[in-house]
Amino acid sequence: MSRGGVLGFQSDRLKQILAARRLTQLQLASLVGVSPGTVSKWRAGSQAPERSALDRLASVVNVAPEWFTRGTLKPVSLPLFRSNASAHVAARAMLEARLEWAQDLAYSLSEFVDYPQLNLPRREFRNPDEISSEDIELAAKECRDLWRLGRTAIQDLALAVEGAGVILVREETGISQIEGLSAWSETLDRPMILLSADKDNGYRSRFDLAHELGHLVLHRFISRATDRERHNQMEKQAHRFAGAFLLPAETFASDVRTPVTLDDLLLLKRRWGVSVGAIVMRLCALQILDDDSAQLLFKRRSARWGGKSEPGDADRKPERPRLLNRTIGLLVEENVMPLEAIPRHIGLSPHDIEKLAGLPEGYFQGKTKIVELARLRAPSSEEVAVGRKSGTVLPFKLPSN
Repeated sequence: MSRGGVLGFQSDRLKQILAARRLTQLQLASLVGVSPGTVSKWRAGSQAPERSALDRLASVVNVAPEWFTRGTLKPVSLPLFRSNASAHVAARAMLEARLEWAQDLAYSLSEFVDYPQLNLPRREFRNPDEISSEDIELAAKECRDLWRLGRTAIQDLALAVEGAGVILVREETGISQIEGLSAWSETLDRPMILLSADKDNGYRSRFDLAHELGHLVLHRFISRATDRERHNQMEKQAHRFAGAFLLPAETFASDVRTPVTLDDLLLLKRRWGVSVGAIVMRLCALQILDDDSAQLLFKRRSARWGGKSEPGDADRKPERPRLLNRTIGLLVEENVMPLEAIPRHIGLSPHDIEKLAGLPEGYFQGKTKIVELARLRAPSSEEVAVGRKSGTVLPFKLPSN
C-alpha cells in the first residue's frame, strides 16, 4: 500500500516506462531530481510521488501525469525472441513494454470499432517435440486456405494478417538485431505482432512477419523456452512455417529450374517476394537441394554479393500495417472524437501513438492527414439507449491471387 503522494499512482506504469525508455532507476532519479531510493520506493509501490515530482517525472519520460494513475491491462503472453542472449535483456524488456502499449492502444480503440474476426488455424501442441515437418506444412496450407490466398505469391502479407484479426505494429525500435516478436492478448482475445522497421527491406520484413505468424499458430500453448536447444528448435519450426506459407510446395517447386543458379534465384525472389537466402532454405526443405548444394550456393552468394544484402533489396518496400492507423483516422473523419482528444483518451503521448499506429509524424498537431477507406456503422437502438458510441471498421479485403 503506497503511503503519501498522489492517490492511485500505479507502480506498474513506472516499470513499463523504465523498460520502454530504457532507463535505469539511477538515471531516472537524476533526471527527475530525486534520490535513487525514492524511485525504488515508487517502483515497489511502497511510496507514491508528490504532485510536483509526478509532473517532473511525466515531463522527463514524455507522458501525461494522469497516465501514471491508469491501471494496467493483463500482460500479453511472454514473447519468444530470436536471440536468447542475456546481453539483450534490456532490449527485450523495451520491446515487451512497447507491445503492452500497443495492447493499450488497441483496447482503447476497441470501444469504437469492431476488429476483423480472428481467423487462424488452431493447433494445441504442448511441446515442440510433438511438431513434425508435415504438421508445419499442413498448418501453412490451412492458413492459406482460411485466408483464400490460393497457392501463388502473396501480394500484401500485412493486409492478409490484419484481415485475419491480428493486431500488427511496425515501428523503428533502435534494436536491429531483434526483427520482431509476437504474443497473445487475453484482453483483446487475439494475437499481436510487433515488427522492427529499422531495416528497410521488404523481402526480409515479409519473412519476419511470416515467422511470427508461425509462432502464433504452432506455439500458442507451448511455454517459452529457457533451454537454448528447445529455443532453437522452436525458431527452426517458425522458419519452416514461414517458408511453407510464403513458398507453397505445390506451385513454388514448379517454378524452380535445375540446376539452380543465383541468377535464377533472383528471378524467384522478385516473383515470390522472398529473399534468395530464404528461398535456398526452402529448396532444402523440399529436398530440391541437398545440404552440400545449398552450402555451395550460400558461399557463392556471399562471395558475389556479401553477407548482408542481395541485389534488388530496395525494390520492395516493407508492407505497412493499416488497422490501427485507419481506425484512428476514422474516428477523426467521422467526428467521433476530436484529433487532440485521442491521445488523452488512450493515455499515451502523441509521439508514441504515432509510432505504434504508423501515423505520420505530427499527425496530432494537424500537420498531416491520412486517407480513410472504412466507414463507421450506425449505432444500434440498444447502444443509443445506453448512450454508448460504437462503430466498426469494414472487413479488410484480402488480395486475390
